[in-house]
Amino acid sequence: MDPANRRLIRPSINEVKEQRAPAPIRKDGPPKKVLPPDQTNAENFYYLKQMQAKTRMTIVLKDGETLKGVIEWYDKTCLKVNRDGEPNLLVYKSNIKYMYKA
Repeated sequence: MDPANRRLIRPSINEVKEQRAPAPIRKDGPPKKVLPPDQTNAENFYYLKQMQAKTRMTIVLKDGETLKGVIEWYDKTCLKVNRDGEPNLLVYKSNIKYMYKA
């Protein structure tokens, strides 16, 4: 086998255009808008990032109480917060006003 004799075989632009089917034309007006996804997974990504780094978080609840600790795990409705010198807590997400890195 002679490696110097190899060539890249690539289809021409015209062949690609012929293979692509034209978009169907709607008779009743402009095309429908695509709805955005229901879930972006940004919240899950944030929690995973903070859990892996064991970032100390400050969580402010709706009643004004402040909790400080590390997020151990989370699910759809709750966060488990590990605290130093104090009991660990299971906090409902609906009770959280906001949170930030301590």
